[in-house]
Amino acid sequence: MIARAAVLAEAREWIGTPYLHQASAKQAGCDCLGLVRGVWRALHGAEPEAIPAYTPDWAERAGAETLHAAARRNLHEIGVCAARPGDVLLFRMHAQAPMKHAAILETEDRILHAYWGRAVVRSRFGSWWRARCAAAFEFPGVLPWPS
Repeated sequence: MIARAAVLAEAREWIGTPYLHQASAKQAGCDCLGLVRGVWRALHGAEPEAIPAYTPDWAERAGAETLHAAARRNLHEIGVCAARPGDVLLFRMHAQAPMKHAAILETEDRILHAYWGRAVVRSRFGSWWRARCAAAFEFPGVLPWPS
């Protein structure tokens, strides 16, 4: 079993990693999915499936819930209201759009995520982000909160 403190410690090590589309290399570059992938590798080793190439507008062009489906295949889905520190959150950037952004809940009011054009940052999980949060997941093998 994996302590949530281990999930958070790993995710925090990515803070400052520059934003780089499709990348997943700590301190070298990553996007929001790359952050989640990197934390997965630290917890479990090899990634559970290959990530296909994707463009920045992949969700809008495809119109499919590709990110949500992949999360359902590899993580344990929970209710958004049940999310605790160390859980993965998925966001819809517009009400009718597919989910296309991922973050890790750090505290009740903070998320860690790769911010377009910047880096992996700690952001306030305020009303703007909460209104867009559409799904929540636990990494496999993670102990219940608190741990």
